[in-house]
Formats: sequence, C-alpha cells, structure tokens
Amino acid sequence: MEILIAAVVAFIVFTLYRFFRQRKIIKTLTEEEFISGYRKAQLIDVREPKEFDAGHILGARNIPMSQLSQRMPEVRKDQPVYLYCQSGARSARAAFMLHKKGYRDLYQLQNGFKKWNGKIKKTKKASY
Repeated sequence: MEILIAAVVAFIVFTLYRFFRQRKIIKTLTEEEFISGYRKAQLIDVREPKEFDAGHILGARNIPMSQLSQRMPEVRKDQPVYLYCQSGARSARAAFMLHKKGYRDLYQLQNGFKKWNGKIKKTKKASY
C-alpha cells in the first residue's frame, strides 16, 4: 500500500513539474491570440503529412514531430515559432525539443487544430 501511495505522489509531483515547466517554455494562445500573431511568425504544423493534407491552417509548414530533430535547421531562432498539432500534446513536445536547442520565442495553439475555426487549406492528395 505504501508503494502505491508513493507512486501516486511521485506521478502527481512529476505532472505538476511538467505543467509548470511547459508554461515557462511555451505560451499557449487562444485562437484569437494565435490568429493575431501567426502571420508575423513561423507557423509550423507538427502533425503527420496525412493529417496535414486533410486540412491545415492557411500558411502553415508541415514539419512532423517524427522529423523535427532532422529538420530543425529549417526553423529560424530569430523569429517567433507558432506550433500546433491535433490537440496540443505533440506541439508541447516539439516546444521542449526546440527549447533544448536554444529556441525561446515559442507559442502553441490552445486545444490544437481540432478546435480551430479559422481558415484552412486542404491538399488535393488528401485521402481522408
């Protein structure tokens, strides 16, 4: 029983640590805040190509989370980086990766693309 309690406490502490660390690394923006700033920034969709082709925010570049470490040189450090994925989990992980490499001006879309109401573009080759 003591081991279970210790495990639960450790999990809660770890979760709180990641939450507060994430808030220092990346700023989560509402859709309105995101729209007002992403045109002056690098807009990066970290979803996989099939997801991107099925629909993405107009003007976004697709750098999937699975390719980010190899394609990081494509992302400039001297400009804000606006990230999004389907729900926010992958964009948060991408922000951690970018932060470790010296990127500091990082933003993510609150609730991800699934809640996006702005303009989107679909690629003709989309198979969804």
